[in-house]
Amino acid sequence: MKPRSAKNKGVRLQNTVAMMLYNRFDALRAGDIKTAIMGESGIDIVLSPTAQDLIPLDIECKNTEKLNIWKALQQAEANTSEGRIPAVVFKRNRSKIYIAMELEEYLKERS
Repeated sequence: MKPRSAKNKGVRLQNTVAMMLYNRFDALRAGDIKTAIMGESGIDIVLSPTAQDLIPLDIECKNTEKLNIWKALQQAEANTSEGRIPAVVFKRNRSKIYIAMELEEYLKERS
């Protein structure tokens, strides 16, 4: 796959995740969620302070056929701000979208 095609796949996943978050949280307004520009360092889904209050995750997106989950989690953790939860949202061609995060953090959010 050409690098440009791979980047386009990543952008599509970022846009899908942003739309899913907008659809889930009625309090969000236009501009509360932005997607990172390819090649930009940091998290892939950039949240406004309002969105951060609703969504405790710092999200790294991966749209690839062969995912090194440990490397992706390490990248997410390196880019996560203090007090936020690192998460990797991932998919491959013709698959559902999944999320990986530390189980302990997930359980905290459920209590």
